[in-house]
Amino acid sequence: MTDQSGFRAGLLCPDHPVPAGLTDGAGRPAGRRYDVYRNNVTVSLLRAMETAFPLVRRLIGPRRFHQTALDYVRSHPPTSPLMMFYGEGFPEFIHNVGPLSSFGYLPDAARLDLALRQSYHAADCVPFDGAVLQDLAAQDLMNTRFTLAPATRILRSRWPLHDIWAVNQPGNTGKPRDIAQNVLITRPEFDPVPHPMPPGAATWMLALSEGATFASAHDRALAALPTFDLTEALGFALRTQAFAAI
Repeated sequence: MTDQSGFRAGLLCPDHPVPAGLTDGAGRPAGRRYDVYRNNVTVSLLRAMETAFPLVRRLIGPRRFHQTALDYVRSHPPTSPLMMFYGEGFPEFIHNVGPLSSFGYLPDAARLDLALRQSYHAADCVPFDGAVLQDLAAQDLMNTRFTLAPATRILRSRWPLHDIWAVNQPGNTGKPRDIAQNVLITRPEFDPVPHPMPPGAATWMLALSEGATFASAHDRALAALPTFDLTEALGFALRTQAFAAI
């Protein structure tokens, strides 16, 4: 008989010996059955990675992605039985993979894949009606705090992240522009949608997400970018349905 730690130890390592004392239902050594189970576990995790990181897979190709994902799977066993959360450490992992160093934008692409998946699985909420803001006095609006929708995600990037995502969608052509793009992900309907953010909007919305008032978030955005356009940022947030309530 073997314990659970011994059983788990070899699941993701093909060179690891079959746990001592492991037998089948007839009391015979379970070497071959364990190998089959070990292979099935690895294949299942690889499929989960392919589902979770479609953009990364397109950027580096199926063969290179398979090897990179296999290396990740073997060194990062799941910590949750929910496969929709597997791979959270993948962006940091590929950042440290030497052969992928020429793809400087790849970790951000992986973070975008993760954020899209997190947005997809986030809780639903009633769409926010921006008309309520029209009934607020100016000072009341300045003191208002906004709650972001559960599916809203904000990604900062020094790469043209939205363009990289867009040109790698089926049927799209062109190439990314040479600009930095922060990305907002919202889920106005069934599927999450990434949007390139206006200048300074990421700083403003992140401040709101941390509990800052409308006025203090505006001040923080202006301090980071003196040309920040509040009207543009607010219109963008309302149009993309980034808010849940005030």
